[in-house]
Amino acid sequence: MMKQAISVLSLMGNLCLCTLSNGQSPAKPTPIQYRWHEQERIMFVCLDPCTWQGREYDNHSISLDRIKLEKLDTDQWCEAARSWGAKEILFVAKHTGGFCWWQTETTDYGIRNTSYKNGKGDVLKELSESCKKYGLNLGIYVYPGDETWGAGIGSGGRTKDPSKQEQYNEVFRQQLRETLDNYRDVIEIWFDGSCIINVSDIIERHASTSVVFQGPHATIRWAGTESGKLFYPAWNTLNSEDMATGVSTQIHGSPDGDVWAPLETNTTLYDHHWFWSPAKAKKSKTLDQLMDCYYKSVGYGSVFLLNSTPDTTGLIPEKDMKLYKEFGEEIDRRFKTPINEVKNQEGELLTLILPACQKINHVIIMEDYREGHRIREYSIEGYKNSKWIELTRGKSIGRKKIDYFPETEVSKIRLKTRKSVGKPIIRSLSAYYVKNFKMPKREGVAAWSAWKKVESWTKEVLRDGVVKIKVDLSEYINLPGQYTLQIAPENNTRVELLDAEIYYEGQRGLDEYVTISGTKISINRTAMVTDESSSILFVTMKSSDIDSVSFEFKPALIY
Repeated sequence: MMKQAISVLSLMGNLCLCTLSNGQSPAKPTPIQYRWHEQERIMFVCLDPCTWQGREYDNHSISLDRIKLEKLDTDQWCEAARSWGAKEILFVAKHTGGFCWWQTETTDYGIRNTSYKNGKGDVLKELSESCKKYGLNLGIYVYPGDETWGAGIGSGGRTKDPSKQEQYNEVFRQQLRETLDNYRDVIEIWFDGSCIINVSDIIERHASTSVVFQGPHATIRWAGTESGKLFYPAWNTLNSEDMATGVSTQIHGSPDGDVWAPLETNTTLYDHHWFWSPAKAKKSKTLDQLMDCYYKSVGYGSVFLLNSTPDTTGLIPEKDMKLYKEFGEEIDRRFKTPINEVKNQEGELLTLILPACQKINHVIIMEDYREGHRIREYSIEGYKNSKWIELTRGKSIGRKKIDYFPETEVSKIRLKTRKSVGKPIIRSLSAYYVKNFKMPKREGVAAWSAWKKVESWTKEVLRDGVVKIKVDLSEYINLPGQYTLQIAPENNTRVELLDAEIYYEGQRGLDEYVTISGTKISINRTAMVTDESSSILFVTMKSSDIDSVSFEFKPALIY
């Protein structure tokens, strides 16, 4: 392979100093965030009593003697992860129903009261040992809520009965201590939907080398949907006030943000289900769909988290194993061997000479993001017929940006940084030609859609003073994600929004799930949506001299 490359500093002007407009240096990842981000691909493992129930949430409708797991083999799970290049397994050790997959005295609802290994089984321990054997990292999902304690979906661990809160707090704290202390180093902790229980001391003592997903200790972010895709540009930085909510997503990203919090882009293998059933298994993504997710997650600089669903035997179905293998092979077919590559260069203009004038249709850029998002706008050019032609352009790079374009014969390419904060540091610039390449569809990355009228009220309801109105959004919130409601008073008369509360499945959600800004209300739905799900919003507003008011609604992110 030809290694010749030329690095040239731009003559268009002086390089800018490495400071933002506010005088601060760009936000940078911690060593822990960097170690986690470098994995690139992670495999979820979702197994729960709801697998036997054919549901997405455990309703305690089966007896534990049905959980036999005749073929469970955590080595097989690791083989699945390795086959598509995942470097970590994130295991759902406890989901919303409260079932625990490790040996614990905190509850009777767990693996020790099943027939698996005569009640002595410990799936979390077995997985920990398998991960070590296969050279994989281990992540643990421990749901802060628990239906057996009346701390339902979206509660963050808050019990419906306040008299039970203190007792449940101690139960959850003990469960978290057990999962973090007993099963070797854990690289990632998932508090799905945030956590209201104070676990600061446990995180400090047992998770000093872990990233945290959602909650007060969050150091990574959810994409904002479960589509497996980001919109572009994608920034791993945001403002600290948004990060402090514990449920910030991609929509809060800002290139000049003062906090580094990398994006984790998750999706199901079965659309749109996290747990196995014969019917759900028929809804598997195709290889083309998985590659589309790869381009719009890893290829936009984030970590890709793809689900796996062991069946009631404890094994990942063979059909899924085949698909994971094909996925890994396809990634390698496209990107394992570049035509040429240059590494570790600095400057606003970087040229890569190819072995000959030949076809290319992909370029991959990797920024040294240990120094933050320095590049803010760039273009890629190819040298053809004795002149430079633009092939594509973009904004964010971060860890990795996969650019693709119609195949073109060129003898060299160059990366031109058009805007930056400080001197660009390029970890890698590489060119590829992918045979039989069909460009991913570019639709589905719009950040907004049209407004839809959902409710309206007349002056009989909107009497002078303060009024509280119920808005049923169950029909409209049909996927996990972010949604926006705006108030539209008649004749532009003034209505002031005072408060908003969201109830999911009859239980009040955390305050962080709803924010008011002027005439708009932002709603965050982190939990899976099923036929039984409900989303009820109560809005308190102040109005005067008004005949009618409408609420208009739309998703904040569409893919």
